[in-house]
Amino acid sequence: MFGFLKKETSVELKAPTSGLFVPLAAVSDEVFASKAVGDGFAVTPAENVNQVVSPIDGVVSSIFPTKHAIMLTTKAGVEILLHLGIDTVELNGAPFTMLVTEGAKVQQGAPLVTVDWSQVIAADKETTVMVVSANATFELADAVTGEVSPATTIGTFKLMTD
Repeated sequence: MFGFLKKETSVELKAPTSGLFVPLAAVSDEVFASKAVGDGFAVTPAENVNQVVSPIDGVVSSIFPTKHAIMLTTKAGVEILLHLGIDTVELNGAPFTMLVTEGAKVQQGAPLVTVDWSQVIAADKETTVMVVSANATFELADAVTGEVSPATTIGTFKLMTD
């Protein structure tokens, strides 16, 4: 009701995998690039990396049936979508091996899924991993460019709550 009564909650984000940082606007999928799904960032995984880890402390709130996307929710209520590759829903889960189940509590850096990126590439799909939130704003950390790893702080999601 009154803006001055709202509190801001910040959640620090680490990279979900080792690879190349990609600003969301540079992602080839227009739905993500236009921020229609939410604000955030992306990482193109390094060639020899097949594991995607949690960028935050939270709970696995949903795993899509095709295993191409995972929803995480923080204790403060920030909802984060990890989308594994572009148009990978069409692969019906084949390249993805889930390491967690819905309802699991995870710590930042905990393995969530392994991906056979060679299957993704063979299907002529992109390997870009998007990290977005529809209910929080994204703020990039200073000087994040180039190579990143799960130890790299990418930025924060900020949520306004009552």
